[in-house]
Amino acid sequence: MTDSWIWVDSRSKVDEAKNRIERSSTICVDTEYDSFRYFREKLCLIQIKAANRTYLFDPLNKLDFSFLGSTFSDPNILKVIHAGDNDIRILKRDYGFEFKNIFDTHRAASILGCRHLSLKSIIFQYLGVELNKTKRMQRSRWENRPLTGEQICYAVLDTAYLTDLYIRLKNKIKQEGLESTASESFEKMTAVKWHEKILDFNGHLKINGAKDLNKYQQRRLKALYRWRFKKAKETNIARFMILSDQNILDLSKIEKCSVESLGNIPTLSSRKAKTLGQEIIEILNNL
Repeated sequence: MTDSWIWVDSRSKVDEAKNRIERSSTICVDTEYDSFRYFREKLCLIQIKAANRTYLFDPLNKLDFSFLGSTFSDPNILKVIHAGDNDIRILKRDYGFEFKNIFDTHRAASILGCRHLSLKSIIFQYLGVELNKTKRMQRSRWENRPLTGEQICYAVLDTAYLTDLYIRLKNKIKQEGLESTASESFEKMTAVKWHEKILDFNGHLKINGAKDLNKYQQRRLKALYRWRFKKAKETNIARFMILSDQNILDLSKIEKCSVESLGNIPTLSSRKAKTLGQEIIEILNNL
C-alpha cells in the first residue's frame, strides 16, 4: 500500500492541504522529532493523511500551518494517531494547538490486551500487513534537508494504515464493551502537556561507578553532572553529546585538572578537551 504524498513547502501547497484536510471527517496524524540529539525534542516533520493522500509539513521552513489548530480542536474531525502523547505535547509546545476527538491505536490495542504495542506489531496483528520499519530510520537525521527517499517512505508509512487499523480496533472495542474505557483514555490524552526536563539533584549517584568514588570525587562528579545539565539546556544539545557519563566519571578522578591531564583521559576526545577544557578545569579546580 503506497499512498500519494505531497511535501508541503509553498503557500499553494498549504492551501491545497488545508482544503483537503478541512473537508475530511477523519485524518491520521504523526510527527517525526529528534529527542536523541537534543535537550528539547526538535520537531522535524508533521504527517497528516486525509483520504488517500499524506501531506508532509516541514516545521523548519517557516511556513504558516496555523490552520491545523482549528482542525485538531474540531470535535467533528476524528484524529487517528499511534502512541501520540509526545506528538500532542510537542505540537502544543511549538504551536499552541489543542486537541479534541482523538483515537490512539496504541492505547486502543493496550485496552484490548495486546502485548506487543509497536505500530508494526499491531498492524501485522490486525491487518496482516508487515511494515518495513527500523529503529535506525527512526533515529535518522530528520532535521536534514532534503530528506532521503527512505525517510519519506518511513514517514508516509506511519499514517498509511491508521484508518484501517482504527476501524478494526474500534469494532473490537465495541464488541468487548470497552467503549467508555477507551473514550476516557483518549480524553486524558488531549490534556497532556510538555514539560522541560528538570535536574535530578542526586542523578550523579546513579551513574555506574559513582558509589565507588570517595567523597571528594563524588563532589566533583556532582559539579560536573550539574554543569553538563546546564550546558545541555543552554545549547539544546543532548547531555551525552556534551560529555558522557563515563567522561564525567573519569574526570572526577583526576588529581589536578589541567590541559595536560585532560589529554591523558582515554575516553575524552581531543575535540571535547579543546572546546570544553577551560570550563572543566575551572569547575574542578574551584572545588
